[in-house]
Amino acid sequence: MSVTSLTLILLIVMIVAFVLSSIKLKSPDISMVVAAVVIAIVGTFMFPDLGNPTRYLVEGLFVNLDLAMLFIAASLFVNIYAHSGAISTITRGIVEKIHNKWLLMSIMGILMLIPGALTGAGSVSIFVLGGIVDTVLESLGISKKKRTVFIFFFAIMSAAAPPINLWTMLMTAQANMPYVGFTWLLLVPILIASAICIVFIGWGAEPTDREEVLKKIPEKTQGMTWWRILLPIATIVALFLVSLYFPWNIPVLGLPLMFVIAAVVAFLCDPVKATGKQWLGILDGTMEQVFPLVANVLSIGVLQSAMAATGVRGLIGSTCVGLPLVLIYSLILIVGPICQGCFNYGCSVVLGGPLIFMFNTMGMDVTVICAALSLIFPIGDCLPPSRIVGRLACEETGYKESYMGFLKTALVPVLAIGLIAVLMIVKPIWFTFLY
Repeated sequence: MSVTSLTLILLIVMIVAFVLSSIKLKSPDISMVVAAVVIAIVGTFMFPDLGNPTRYLVEGLFVNLDLAMLFIAASLFVNIYAHSGAISTITRGIVEKIHNKWLLMSIMGILMLIPGALTGAGSVSIFVLGGIVDTVLESLGISKKKRTVFIFFFAIMSAAAPPINLWTMLMTAQANMPYVGFTWLLLVPILIASAICIVFIGWGAEPTDREEVLKKIPEKTQGMTWWRILLPIATIVALFLVSLYFPWNIPVLGLPLMFVIAAVVAFLCDPVKATGKQWLGILDGTMEQVFPLVANVLSIGVLQSAMAATGVRGLIGSTCVGLPLVLIYSLILIVGPICQGCFNYGCSVVLGGPLIFMFNTMGMDVTVICAALSLIFPIGDCLPPSRIVGRLACEETGYKESYMGFLKTALVPVLAIGLIAVLMIVKPIWFTFLY
């Protein structure tokens, strides 16, 4: 039997192991690890030269360790900043002073983009701002279904927004590309699709009593001044800019340490000094909040290592390279989100990496294509089996109606960002001016 046939058998074994464990365990993260262990063991029997499979599994745990540290540090910063009352103070001030429906919705959308953009996880945006945004949208007379779609859409867009886009990070790491030039390539399509989403959600809504809304928003924290609000954000922005424009004049800090420094600044700016027990509660809550994401990136690393060692990743890559372009263009908007629903961020390794290699061999601008793929993949966060962000959005707003009805309503803003991304893949040369 040829090597290709044996590798194909391993691919089928991996898929079967993943599907069966997903059905039984209801966890994409554990299922990816199970699939990795299975193909590592079976692959050792098929290819004895691979050696001990434990080595590949352990190595996989360290593939994305830096990303896991980044999520923990960034989420800690966001939670400390939110605990200080800065976010609720900003929101209350906006609601009190702004009376235009479209402007208020736009500001709520921009605010939701920030936590996910800083942490790489849309779920963090829901945890931090979902309740406040839901209250504000309710005051504008928007139905519960549309409020859920709004929160879901801006949550997935926050995960795709710069500076931290995990799908892009994983694809560039796999393809040995620098993680540079993606800021406007990601931000401009997100802003265009966000504008379409705001018009779609807000059309026909009639605002209700503003005073009732203000009663549901936490009061301004005593002693919270503007310099206390702006200094932590200014710190992280300044560290980004200094490391970007003066890389030879400062030590290499790294994103995790930058967020730790900003978290310390946010702690010092808190006007109400919390007790040690309260801060331990914040740390504990942060770890509980970010644990699924950390488990996801570590399980992706284990699966990636096992697939690379056994040749499965190479088989997928060579198959993608051999597909007609028309077929890829036609199916990417369907296959990409489905892959995200199954593998979560692992889709950037299973599908994204091979596509990047394929387009690179054709001489196309893979920076634009990488950005486009990382705009398509988040759409799958509302699809089973994981449907992480979709489920969280429904829980945040208390939406109890048909989940299919929610998906149909979300189709308009999702198609907006999806079609822009497909256009970026088909004609990447049109978008090179953005980096």
